[in-house]
Amino acid sequence: MARGNFGERLKRERELREVSLKEITTATRIGPRYLEALENEEWAKLPGGVFNRGFVRAVARYLGLDEENLLSEYDLAHGEQSNPVPQPYENKIPRPPIWVPVLAVLGLLAVLGVLIAGSIYGWRRYAAHRAAKRSSSLSSLPGQTSLENAEGTPSAAAITASNSPNTSATVPLDLSVSTSAATRVRIIADGALLLDAELPAGETRHYSANRQFEVTAADSSAVLLEMNGRAMPPVGSPGASGTIVLSQMDLRQASGGTSKP
Repeated sequence: MARGNFGERLKRERELREVSLKEITTATRIGPRYLEALENEEWAKLPGGVFNRGFVRAVARYLGLDEENLLSEYDLAHGEQSNPVPQPYENKIPRPPIWVPVLAVLGLLAVLGVLIAGSIYGWRRYAAHRAAKRSSSLSSLPGQTSLENAEGTPSAAAITASNSPNTSATVPLDLSVSTSAATRVRIIADGALLLDAELPAGETRHYSANRQFEVTAADSSAVLLEMNGRAMPPVGSPGASGTIVLSQMDLRQASGGTSKP
């Protein structure tokens, strides 16, 4: 391939300075075959683009030549202008509308709200069903004697029944004690002390007896009594302490429509 002005000048300047291709290779790390291709203007043997221009600039710097002038001669010999600056890549994927994630969040919140509401409704139905079933079982088994109270200990009725096997058949008394506020409560069943302690608000306990209960409360208005599923009179005046005795007579009066004053 015939050499042009660029290749001839490059070789002439190198030989005038008595510099070999090996010396340039050692100093610039440019392979000798690339240096020979520049001097012979064999462009096909070069990597092309910015690499060629980098080779020319490095050789000019090592030989002490004007880098820009030598690059201009290279551009004329190679027949190309300076590479244009590449334009940054523009993402053509359209952005989703801003209301799409907003709708997704609102939909998720709506689903969570439905699940929470359904859970609350189901729990309330379950609690109501249990309460109704418990009330039905208490009223449908009036002749069954409770052998243990709500605390899991033998009731006074069981103790009395075991000591007196010939006791006449009577309806066992089942007392439900509920508190609307914290107060001290004492319960005696058939002469046996079952409870003497401070009960917290919202507490409900059950006790059994054969003949009677004696209930004492520090705050009468904080205690609600039910015997065999029937509401009993208050223990005493609201806000004051009081004591009430409940027996089979109170149960018969409640079933007949008359309660103890």
